[in-house]
Amino acid sequence: MKKTFIIAEIGINHNGDINITKKLIDGAVKAGCNAVKFQKRTIEDVYRLEELDVPRESPFGTTNREQKNGLEFNSSDYDEIDKYCKEKNIYWFASAWDIKSQLFLQKYNSNYNKVASAMLTNRDLLKLIASEKKHTFISTGMSTISEIEKAVEIFINENCPYELMHCNSSYPMPISDANLNNINMLREKFNCNVGYSGHEVGIIVSVAAVVLGATSIERHITLDRSMYGSDQSASLELNGLRKLVKYIRDVEISLGSSNRIVTEKEKQISEKLRTINTL
Repeated sequence: MKKTFIIAEIGINHNGDINITKKLIDGAVKAGCNAVKFQKRTIEDVYRLEELDVPRESPFGTTNREQKNGLEFNSSDYDEIDKYCKEKNIYWFASAWDIKSQLFLQKYNSNYNKVASAMLTNRDLLKLIASEKKHTFISTGMSTISEIEKAVEIFINENCPYELMHCNSSYPMPISDANLNNINMLREKFNCNVGYSGHEVGIIVSVAAVVLGATSIERHITLDRSMYGSDQSASLELNGLRKLVKYIRDVEISLGSSNRIVTEKEKQISEKLRTINTL
């Protein structure tokens, strides 16, 4: 039985605090996740200067620049994350939002790469990621089939292993927008594994994605959904994460195989209930 690869997306829910990060990593390990994921940005390359100067009240200051810089970890922070994840025996990787960030992440030699939905149309970034030849999760939120085709072509040309992730980029996502049948559509169209990156409240949609054949599940996690941050409300608290992982593993067991099997317990019951052989 092939197990679903479960990714706990810490993203920017650490709020710039390495201690919060370690608690979230601990929670992912305890829940039984396969990996934790972060987001890396070079702020001046990702956002327009006029956007960074817009006033914005946050725990980090009074402008967008201060807020976004406050949510970015530096090299020593990532050194600590790398060391801590190795100690806890859990994979970690990050979605880079620009070339400099992807080059920065290369020093850690993570097993996986991630293309964020917002970056799916960034051809230069995709070429760099694909050139690393690492298994890459590609989120497809906000993307047309044509845009997905162009992204996939880059990874095929570079002979880089990839896995699409069905996604709706609303935060939080109404369950009416989940459109989970896209998992089967994407798998058939692109002949590849397809996972699900969810931003809904609760866990039922993510579990349903596994029933439909999702090979990976990614969900944002947080210590408390009421904490500061744009992603917190679309995240799972650690107790919810533990439930999600348990339900996914139970579903995997329950799916079994397509072979018709009369179990030993059924045979015993049959001997009691089928006293007359009618066939």
